[in-house]
Amino acid sequence: MHPIFLDVDTGVDDALALIYLLASPEADVIGIASTTGNVVVQQVCENNLGLLELCGRTDIPVSKGPEETLSGPLSAPSRVHGPRGMGYAELPPTDLGLTSYDSAAAWVQAAHRFPGELIGVATGPLTNLALALRAEPALPTLLRRLVIMGGSYDHRGNTTAVAEWNISVDPEAAHEVLSAWSVKAVEPQYLPILCGLNLTRTVELTPEILGRLAAAAGSTTTLMSVHDERGTRSTASNPLIRVIEDATRFYLEGYYDAGHEFLAHMHDPLAAAVALDPELVATRPATVEIELTGTLTRGMTVTDWSGRREPNAHIGISVDAAVFFDRFIERVGPFARRLAGR
Repeated sequence: MHPIFLDVDTGVDDALALIYLLASPEADVIGIASTTGNVVVQQVCENNLGLLELCGRTDIPVSKGPEETLSGPLSAPSRVHGPRGMGYAELPPTDLGLTSYDSAAAWVQAAHRFPGELIGVATGPLTNLALALRAEPALPTLLRRLVIMGGSYDHRGNTTAVAEWNISVDPEAAHEVLSAWSVKAVEPQYLPILCGLNLTRTVELTPEILGRLAAAAGSTTTLMSVHDERGTRSTASNPLIRVIEDATRFYLEGYYDAGHEFLAHMHDPLAAAVALDPELVATRPATVEIELTGTLTRGMTVTDWSGRREPNAHIGISVDAAVFFDRFIERVGPFARRLAGR
């Protein structure tokens, strides 16, 4: 089993990423860091604790990051995740508490506990990781692998014309993180894998795929439709499937309102899958820098593919979405079935 440390701003797709990892037999989630992003960090913590209660994994420690990004307060939460980050979903109450140490310390402790083995997955702004690197500059040499959902590589943004959400929330943190992996002490095979919008927008969740997931869980359900009344709640007989459907319905509605079809992109679950199997995506090495001062381009991931400079990342460029969804269903469906039988 691979020790996994997850840094999230939970969020609908962050929640699906966590569920994917909990459902994967080769993943040992040893800690969860909470960061402000899709919603404020206190709500992120509550979402993480509720998900662990739902999934029967109350043994996993959850830490809290700072209220603000490196550059100041969160300007506004994301609209597509809802005011609490989980769409229409209701998570169970829990008596679980947070760690006594913060998320930066949690990163450092995890890396020292599993030197050369730990796989880090960051699906939110990189505030916690940047602070961890300030405390432990050797972190890049301690991790076995780092996968980041963030950026947009030769592709449009989703927050501004050129900037992706996670990077745009805290560009200074992203700059510090990528700079840390630019030093020559980091071997090429340990450079972070960046899953940007150019990649994750090719992985589209549809009501039909959710129907396949419910069937794999042995759950009854009603296939959702764009014609349903807004906020229609899931009829799934399985509790985990019900939460997934209630969360993703809000997500699909948000995408539809933004001019897409009735579907949603699986940004964070793809990053979780890549953390366990990097061969799932094709990558290219490149040098990535974060624009910090541009009036129109702040938060842009400026990418140099020329090879004239040492690369500091592997950029995901293509994925077979059907293979990803097969894996998601094969893992999460039986996991949901087992939880219902507890």
